Amino acid sequence: MEGIGGVGAAPRFLRFPRPVRVVSGTDAVLCCCLTGSPPPTVLWEKDGHQLEASSRLCLQAEGAEHSLLVREAGAPDAGVYVCRAQNSSGEAYAAAALTVQESPDASPDLIPLQGPLPVPSEGPPMFLEGPQSQWVQQGEEVILTCQVGGQPEPAMHWEKDGRLLEDIWESSHFCLTKGLAGHELRIRGVRLPDAGVYVCHASNTHGHTVAAALLQIRPSPETPLSSPHEGQRDSAGQGLPAPKSFWVSEGKHAKFRCYVTGKPEPETEWHWEGHPLSPGRRRLLYRDHDGGFVLKVLYCQPTDCGLYVCAARNTAGHTLSAVQLHVREPRVRFAVPLEDVEGEEHGDAVLECQVPSRGIVTAWYREDQRLLPSPKYEMGEAGVVQRLIIHDLEADDDGIYLCEMRGRVRTVATVAVRGPITRRLPRKLDVLEGENAVLSVEAREAKALGHWTRDGQELPASPRIIQTSSNHTHTLVLVGVTRQDAGVFTFSLGSSHTSARLRVKCVKQVPPGPPVAVELGAGCSNAALLSWKPPVPAPDKAYTYRLERQEVGADTWVQCLTTEAAGAVEVPGDNVPNEGDYRFRLSVVSEQGQSPYVLFPGSVHLVPTPRVQKALQDVCVQEGDDATFSLELSTSVQGTWFLNGMELKAGGPESGSRDEAQGCLVQQEGPQHSLLLRATRLQDSGALITFLCPGVHVSATLHVQEPSVRIVLPREKVSVEAVSPERVVLTCELSRAGAPVHWYKDGLVVEEREGLVQENEGLRRRLVIPAAQPQHGGEFVCKAGEDLAFFTVMIKEPPVRILSPQDKVSVAAESSERVVLRCELSRAGVSVRWYQDGIVVKESEALVLESEGTHCHLILPAAQPQDGGQFVCKAGDDMAVFNVTVTEPPVRIMHPQDEVFLTAKTSERVVLLCQVSQPGALVGWYKNGMEVKVSEDLVLESEGLQHRLVLPSVRLQDAGEFVCSTRDDSAFFTVTVTDPPVRIISPQDTVSIAALSSEPVVLKCELSQAGAPVHWYKDGLEVEESKALVLESEGPHHRLVLPTAQPQDGGEFVCKAGEDSAFFNVTITEPPVRILFPQDELQFRSPSRVELRCEVAPVGARVCWYKDGLEVEASEDLKLGAEGPVRTLTLPHARPQDAGEYVCETRDEAVSFDVRLAESPVQFLLPEVAPSPLSVSPGEHLVLSCELSRASAPVFWSLNGSPVLEDGNLELRSEGPRRMLLIQAVHPSHAGNYTCQAGSNPGAPTLTFPIWVTEPPQVKLVSELTPLTIQEGDDATFRCEVSPPDAELTWFLNGSPVTPSSRVETSQNGPNHTLTLRGCQMSDSGMVTAQTKGAETTARLHVREAELLFLRRLQDVRTEEGQDLCMEVETSRVGGKGVVSWFRGGKPLPDDDRFSAVQDGRVHRLVIRRVVVSDQGIYSCKSHHDRTQARLVVRPEQLKVWHHLEDVVVTEGGSATFQLELSQSGVIGEWARGGVRLEPGRNCQISAQGHNHSLVLSGLGLADTGTVSFTTDSLRCAARLEVTEIPLAIVKGLQDLEVMEGDSATFECELSRSQADLTWDKDGQELSPSPRLRIQALGSRRLLQLRHCISADAGTYSCSVGNAQATTAHLTVRKREVSVLHELKSVRAREGDGATFKCTVSEPGVPGCWQLGGRILRPGGRVRIRQEGNLHSLVLSELQAEDSGEIQFQAGQAKSSTQLEVEALPLQICRKPPREKTVLTGRRAALEVTVSRAGGHVRWLLGGVDLPPGPKYEFRSHGVTHSLIIHNVQPSDEGTYCCQAGEDSANTNLLVESE
Repeated sequence: MEGIGGVGAAPRFLRFPRPVRVVSGTDAVLCCCLTGSPPPTVLWEKDGHQLEASSRLCLQAEGAEHSLLVREAGAPDAGVYVCRAQNSSGEAYAAAALTVQESPDASPDLIPLQGPLPVPSEGPPMFLEGPQSQWVQQGEEVILTCQVGGQPEPAMHWEKDGRLLEDIWESSHFCLTKGLAGHELRIRGVRLPDAGVYVCHASNTHGHTVAAALLQIRPSPETPLSSPHEGQRDSAGQGLPAPKSFWVSEGKHAKFRCYVTGKPEPETEWHWEGHPLSPGRRRLLYRDHDGGFVLKVLYCQPTDCGLYVCAARNTAGHTLSAVQLHVREPRVRFAVPLEDVEGEEHGDAVLECQVPSRGIVTAWYREDQRLLPSPKYEMGEAGVVQRLIIHDLEADDDGIYLCEMRGRVRTVATVAVRGPITRRLPRKLDVLEGENAVLSVEAREAKALGHWTRDGQELPASPRIIQTSSNHTHTLVLVGVTRQDAGVFTFSLGSSHTSARLRVKCVKQVPPGPPVAVELGAGCSNAALLSWKPPVPAPDKAYTYRLERQEVGADTWVQCLTTEAAGAVEVPGDNVPNEGDYRFRLSVVSEQGQSPYVLFPGSVHLVPTPRVQKALQDVCVQEGDDATFSLELSTSVQGTWFLNGMELKAGGPESGSRDEAQGCLVQQEGPQHSLLLRATRLQDSGALITFLCPGVHVSATLHVQEPSVRIVLPREKVSVEAVSPERVVLTCELSRAGAPVHWYKDGLVVEEREGLVQENEGLRRRLVIPAAQPQHGGEFVCKAGEDLAFFTVMIKEPPVRILSPQDKVSVAAESSERVVLRCELSRAGVSVRWYQDGIVVKESEALVLESEGTHCHLILPAAQPQDGGQFVCKAGDDMAVFNVTVTEPPVRIMHPQDEVFLTAKTSERVVLLCQVSQPGALVGWYKNGMEVKVSEDLVLESEGLQHRLVLPSVRLQDAGEFVCSTRDDSAFFTVTVTDPPVRIISPQDTVSIAALSSEPVVLKCELSQAGAPVHWYKDGLEVEESKALVLESEGPHHRLVLPTAQPQDGGEFVCKAGEDSAFFNVTITEPPVRILFPQDELQFRSPSRVELRCEVAPVGARVCWYKDGLEVEASEDLKLGAEGPVRTLTLPHARPQDAGEYVCETRDEAVSFDVRLAESPVQFLLPEVAPSPLSVSPGEHLVLSCELSRASAPVFWSLNGSPVLEDGNLELRSEGPRRMLLIQAVHPSHAGNYTCQAGSNPGAPTLTFPIWVTEPPQVKLVSELTPLTIQEGDDATFRCEVSPPDAELTWFLNGSPVTPSSRVETSQNGPNHTLTLRGCQMSDSGMVTAQTKGAETTARLHVREAELLFLRRLQDVRTEEGQDLCMEVETSRVGGKGVVSWFRGGKPLPDDDRFSAVQDGRVHRLVIRRVVVSDQGIYSCKSHHDRTQARLVVRPEQLKVWHHLEDVVVTEGGSATFQLELSQSGVIGEWARGGVRLEPGRNCQISAQGHNHSLVLSGLGLADTGTVSFTTDSLRCAARLEVTEIPLAIVKGLQDLEVMEGDSATFECELSRSQADLTWDKDGQELSPSPRLRIQALGSRRLLQLRHCISADAGTYSCSVGNAQATTAHLTVRKREVSVLHELKSVRAREGDGATFKCTVSEPGVPGCWQLGGRILRPGGRVRIRQEGNLHSLVLSELQAEDSGEIQFQAGQAKSSTQLEVEALPLQICRKPPREKTVLTGRRAALEVTVSRAGGHVRWLLGGVDLPPGPKYEFRSHGVTHSLIIHNVQPSDEGTYCCQAGEDSANTNLLVESE
């Protein structure tokens, strides 16, 4: 694979140098190709020495190609050359061998070079050439070659898939040779099982290396494995055995494993139903770790059922194994399962299935991954349909998808993604550590260039990583994977990607066994002699012995040593920390784990020898300070301190050479010794401090220095501000007089001169600036010794002012004029900035900046409209504002001046021409108020001043008003498109149609031309299409179809096309309703189910049911049903009152049913069997109960044949069908047989209850209580047995009744009674008594005191000085106060408030507050029965952070404060940001006070985001500084505006930053740009401009941005005072002509309103309204007589009116009825005429007499069409009918014929 280095990429070889063999005296060239970023530096080496360019050696580089040329190579040049490439990101190297052979004409005395290649000096093995991956045909011979260097010569061996070749192959199959070309592995006649990863191992005493190759084999087409169905027999001559059956539930996996052995290794293949299987999405074929061949069928479906056969063969024979797969289908299935889907990469795939019913919850899976709704996976549900849409398909979306219902019922489908990658990677791959991992993909294009990555990173160059490509297949091999190799591997091909997660599993390790024969003996004085023998059996891997010791009585083990050799070791006492008895244990450790410990028998007493652990150091202090000397020994011993040879004791030296009041302090804490010398003096400098103890003699020197000078004032940074030329004095006060100081300015030493003067006065030091100038500003530092004082000096110039202009200046100019903005300052030489709309202007040809003295100019040589805006001249804090407006000259339309009217026929070409006043002017075309769009049917052309709109083939819908509009003018065109009139060809006369209900009815009409619109009417109303009425059209033919006509569908239908009509009379009648199968008289028993049935025709006929003459209604007791032709009346529980006459009636017939019901006899329903004898005791409650079949039936109770009478103790009760006898308290006289008789008839059913009354038995104690003796805290249980079992029993403890509680439990199980006392205490001892009626038993309970043992013992504790600690133990029981005692060093704890003992139940704690070093030692806790102890170790206080740094988020330009609190004061640390140390300065203030440290950073920008840290010698604390953009807010809000109608209104607001999206609203509705509304962004300013304001624009405007609070303002639009300048003039015109009205008002731009006869006129059709400035015009075309009336115009308050008179044209008949028309008797006759205009009045006459409207004659009018309808034509109706329209008339002779 080739790659290109990216930014920050280490060098990588694209092509390694190859070995070169040349003849002596010729040139040799070593070449390689590599890449890296930055470009690497390439060096060549030989025998460890770098090669330099010379006359014989030439180093060349050309792009990524690098070469080494050796001219006239000789024998000394032979050897291994190394190419080394390195850059700032890393290093890479590669080696190649150069072999030099003697020329053929060399001296015969010289022996030719033979044998292996020359190798360098000794070193680890290195592959000069590795084996190459190959793809070969089955049966070919394969040769894998490699060359290796290294000294001594490496040993070589080969592996295949992690196994030695000798272990898996016979020797005849392969051959290993070594020749001039290197080491070769030759495989003869490769077989399919030979495919895999081959690894060559090379090792010598210096190291080990590997090289690998991948061998892939294509099966030979001539020798496939035979199908099992061909009847082959195995080598033993046996046939295929009967297959086993394997059942699996649908949606589950099926796994078959076949284990095959043989020599040579067999070739194995799986078959299904006789067809070879290959790996697929739902079929996996692989070989497991045990060598078995596995076939796994995923998510089994019924289609997977069949016979699966594993076939294997080799040269010795073949064998077969078969299994029959059955798939068990679930009880509930998907109604419609999923289907396989294919989709293109980056497209969508849709999966759909149907569940059995609504409401079933489903879940979607991709294989074993649950899918959730997301932008990637869209899940939907529509009724029973479940849908999954996969958006933006990728290669990894290819796979198996499942939809699952409750009960894990699944449906499965495969999604195949078609893209550059045809076979993707597996989603995960599990590999054992040390095995090889192989990842393979297939691409659609052969030899496509793919790219492999791991976790998004380039794969490193390594011999363990192999990348191969062959045709469509790309393979990645990882040899001997480790845990570090785990991750996500991705193959990329263009924009297509597929990924697999490699998981590396650890191989289970077996730890080694323990050592044996361990012995402990006494060595020399103060030593232990230990001996042992190696474990049996010895571990396979390298191992070591780990020896540990433990002080007797302690709990911790400490490691002593490790060794690799078994035998004997001596452990001296020097290594132990304390004197005591020690024991030892031993274990074996290897890379496979650790063995159990073996304890050496016995112990040894060892004494430590002191050694210096922390040496004594020289001490340097200032005079008057204390000096501390300390050292730490390996053990705790006594020692002596000496000062200049004199022994020191507490209080001072013996000699008195030092003041005894000052004294010294000698301390010892365990192995730590310290000496404190108080208030040191200068004369003590150089003193020798010595410490002596047995075996230790160390010394150190005391150095005393004079105290350093300090700056007393100021302690904080001082800021000084002044105005030039004031005097500035910086003052600093020192700790002592005469000390020198140094002054610095901005890091440079200050030299005294005229502008800077230094003064000294006692402790004060001054730096004086007599006349400060701006250049004197900066940071000044006064340094005295190591102390610093900081001063920040700022010198400002006097503020500059703008003298003119003082007010805002407005400049108006036309396009291309010169505009000059002038500004005069208070002084010259001041920097001036010009801004346009908030943005700094830049000088260019279109904008010139000039400055002359105090005058500054901004010049626009040729201003353009876009140059307009607000210009600001800013000088210091003052500014001048100029508003510049640049306008274009108006664009006028020169032609046409008046409105143009065009009339055209369909398909004609129409051209609208408009000529403007300026070339290049922007022109817009509109039709009916909407901007037109260019298409094939509408073309816009522009040429110079002329603009055209062309309609190539005009259509009817193209008619309307077209407007050509410029910025300032408009032209109007009215286009009228007409079509030739359409006529109805047939029928010419009225058509009558009669049909029966449900029959289809078709009305047909043929027109004169196709495509003409047709309207159908029924009884004068236009029909609407539905299922019951269908309208059809085919060319000129039109049909109205009633598929199943009903009576209500009858009536008069009219087909109207244009001005022509056709009439149809439709009559629909119902068929008669018949009853086919009535029933006769019926008789039933009560209660029972009664059903009355009858069958009607037709099927949908309606019936009514009656009972005894009254219509019945459906209810729970009476149900009416209809199914097809059957009608039913059902009585679910018929009763006698339901009997009677029932009638079923249709429209035409009726049938009756006589229903009679007989009542059934009374029966006992419960109990179902005769009651058994019932035994009761005297006084008990007795209830006898039975249930009857009828609730109203009477019953009679008797006892032994005598009637039972009710009294106060006996009650007879009746509840519905239930009868009861109740006795409150049974008496012996109540015994006997109770009989319940239903009814008084002799044969009535009876029920008998035998009752026995018995006396209760005597209570006895069957078993006695047993005395108990238990230990305190245990449970005590007493048991006894009574008879009878239900006898009551009472428990007593020491004479008091026992009450159940959490500690006392009583229970009963039949006759057995139990008393349990939980957690018995000493006070529970006494007598326990069980008492029942007439008997009792007693036993003694004795509770012994329990031992107080420690369940949780003390543990060693290590803590730090100043901390609180708690030591705790847990006892076996809860004891009283003082049951345990605490000791330190065997003595009671000291009387100190810091020590407190606390008890919490069984837990006892010792709390020590504010631990000091002297608190360490052995602490013990004792009870009367047990003891435990532990060691407390106290470390000196460590520096800690009490209050950590906290993350800070600020906005840019702000300041951030970081504060830190440490546990110690006076700590010196460094502040850093992003790893860079911070120094105090203008924007950085650092301070420290006591424990607190603070850092203040000001003037922050976005680039300052990073990590801020504080570092000392022993700790580091960090926090995150994040600088965010200034919050988006509205800095300057909107202002209320008030404008006149027609003027412009501009709202302006200012934001906190320029980049932001802002939304404008009006009265809550969002605004968008339009020709009248303009939205602008000028830097941080936002403008909303309304042009030509009208009253509707008034309202509340608001702007909002982000989450900032919106700003609002109100716009008020005042109406203009408008008056009429030229009134309307009256117009008189003829019908069909046009009329124009014009009115001139005083104000231009004011909208007007036109009315005709009080009706508001709107543009469109015959009305054209136009406004030009203050001239308003109204054009009415094609006037009609009814248009006559008053014309009114209103603009604002101005009004004008006039009259329009339209002279009507004579009414004429355009289409006349036929001259003669024949009609059948009884039918209807229709005569129709069409007149010249709508609304005209016509008269119908017969014989010169007007016909009156009524039932006989009907007059109709539809626009210009008038009709006469004559109903029920009779012979007397014959005659000549005349239609008169004005002066015109038409006659028709009507003839009547009999049917």
